[in-house]
Amino acid sequence: MKSVAIVVFPDVLLLDVAGPMDVFAIANRYLTPDQAYRITTVGAECTAVRASNGLRLLADETIDSAPLAYDLLLVPGGPGAYNDIPTCLLPWLQDSASQSQHYGSICTGAFLLGYAGLLDGHRVTTHWNYTERLSRLFPAAQVETNHIYLQDRYLLTSGGVTAGIDLALSIVEADHGRQLALTVAKVILVAMKRQGGQGQFGPMLSKVAKEDTAVSRVQAYVLEHIDEAFTVERLASLASMSARSFSRQFVRESHCTPMEFVLGARIDHARKMLETTELPMKTVAYHSGFGSDRHMRLLFTERLGLTPSQYRERFGYDI
Repeated sequence: MKSVAIVVFPDVLLLDVAGPMDVFAIANRYLTPDQAYRITTVGAECTAVRASNGLRLLADETIDSAPLAYDLLLVPGGPGAYNDIPTCLLPWLQDSASQSQHYGSICTGAFLLGYAGLLDGHRVTTHWNYTERLSRLFPAAQVETNHIYLQDRYLLTSGGVTAGIDLALSIVEADHGRQLALTVAKVILVAMKRQGGQGQFGPMLSKVAKEDTAVSRVQAYVLEHIDEAFTVERLASLASMSARSFSRQFVRESHCTPMEFVLGARIDHARKMLETTELPMKTVAYHSGFGSDRHMRLLFTERLGLTPSQYRERFGYDI
């Protein structure tokens, strides 16, 4: 029997708790008692906590009495993981992680692991909207942006909310084989493995800086004239700079190259058109500056793991 502990705290996101828990609980229906998962919730105190959606949760055990060693220790996310941080949990998390076979996080639960010093030196991920913040707060971690879930040695991290289900299914598959994981996935009506990564959901670009600089003015021009052709030389001329100086300043301010910015802007523009219009692919490609729908399809597949048609089917109009 494998032990799974899920931490609960005020303002936890309920889906981060219930999603993985249901995966393991449904798997137990098909397992013998000696193979089943023993699922426990652990909280700081013996009183109920209110999840971010208002539901009250009462943990099975408190950190004062709970064991430290588990086969898997999971920390869910929610506003409580990155705003009003339950610092009383951090020493227990450090001790438990050091004695457990694996530990990990769902969504923004990665912030609690980070505050406990448990992300340093690891490749990690979190919800796409929080990867930049996680990277800034915990520079010793290697934050990666386009994973549904990620394992680095004994640490498991996952993207936003329902990615916890994907992570739990991958654990069931590793423990008991693909057939059981597929059976559980069918019961809860989810895909066994989602196509592509979190890039399908998050924007390719951060917002243009509010400061009025040569770089920000060029960025604004690109966004307003996205259907035009751009080279580094042309962008540099818009800033009245040499190509070399412009490229250095652009990377310094934007943390990406000028052409990476242009490509991200084109993809974001095309995504918005696919989500909100029924225009043909050739028209979307033209107005987004790709030149051809073939080129757009190639770059979409490379960056998002989906073709434009698949993206539209999933997020917008289905023509």
